[in-house]
Amino acid sequence: MSRVFVATTVHGRYDVRIFFKQCRSSAAHGHDVTLVVQDGMGNETKDGVKIHDLGAPPVGRLTRMLFSPWRMYRFLRKVPAEIIHFHDPELLPVGFLLKNNRRHVIYDSHEDVPRQLLSKHWIHFLLRKPISVLVELIENNISKNLDAVVCATPFIAKRFKLINSNCIAVNNFPTQEDFIPPKQQPFLRIVCYIGAITRERGISQLVDALDILQDVTLIMCGPFESQAYSDELKAMPGWKFVDYRGVVGREEVGKIMSNSAAGVVTFLPTPNHNDSQPNKMFEYMSAGLPLVASSFPLWRQIVEEGECGLCVDPSSPKDIARGIASLLSNEPLCRKMGNSGREAISNSYNWSNESEKLLFLYDKILK
Repeated sequence: MSRVFVATTVHGRYDVRIFFKQCRSSAAHGHDVTLVVQDGMGNETKDGVKIHDLGAPPVGRLTRMLFSPWRMYRFLRKVPAEIIHFHDPELLPVGFLLKNNRRHVIYDSHEDVPRQLLSKHWIHFLLRKPISVLVELIENNISKNLDAVVCATPFIAKRFKLINSNCIAVNNFPTQEDFIPPKQQPFLRIVCYIGAITRERGISQLVDALDILQDVTLIMCGPFESQAYSDELKAMPGWKFVDYRGVVGREEVGKIMSNSAAGVVTFLPTPNHNDSQPNKMFEYMSAGLPLVASSFPLWRQIVEEGECGLCVDPSSPKDIARGIASLLSNEPLCRKMGNSGREAISNSYNWSNESEKLLFLYDKILK
């Protein structure tokens, strides 16, 4: 049994990728797994995973980025870890220092961070490019000296394989038991969006599409990127068709999807979105919901090969509205696409296949 410490200063203790998938799979495989977080909720053991809380996070993004890595390093340098698997770019210096202390260290890249920074509204537009270049230099130079890099998509892995040969893609596909669709629900003019509510994810265009449709309800849950954006959305005419549920747990997410006729994921075309594989796309499919998705080439390939939804122009409220209306006007087609998506999850896009890759990597670096 190997001692694995999984570290994050950004994500919550019940993060889907980190806790529900990676940590639980590792513990079930026989590893002694400790998840180290900072949320002020205390220590606990859940599903065979020990959760160690470093305390409440510092207030503010910049303060967190400056002080949290040092807090994490002070803890991890003392633990008897054989593998340290960290999940945040801000912990790259920690990984570098711990690797020098002869630990097996793995970096988990959830996003193409340098490209992601190019569309961050909280960074002044004149600073985005130089910050992106600097972050890529840091990420590359530290990652090449680590034991392995785990990436959330093949696109991200393609970049890191040029830096570190011990790099694999572990996709964020659902577990087989996630969001099992009910036998039969009434077919209502309801669609859902689940996830972070940000400008880059096309939420403004989606709310505008509701105003065009006039008779479709959007159930939405997740955190707003800012209070200012929340106020802006709520002032839009289409907001009266939004049933906002706040930030909810996975059980409530399952209920929302079971009461919806389709799932919407219409991210805007940004460098970080074009080749991404959003969790929610596959979770909608797992729940038997047809998709209304952005028409990026990769997404279109998934949707068309799986025959599980429609692709639209995410920047056009009219096109989004047309896509939603087209699905909701044809109940048999919706049901058929939902079943096709569920079948694609069962055959291809599932966590069972991905967990085997992660566990094989652990065994490989331990040997």
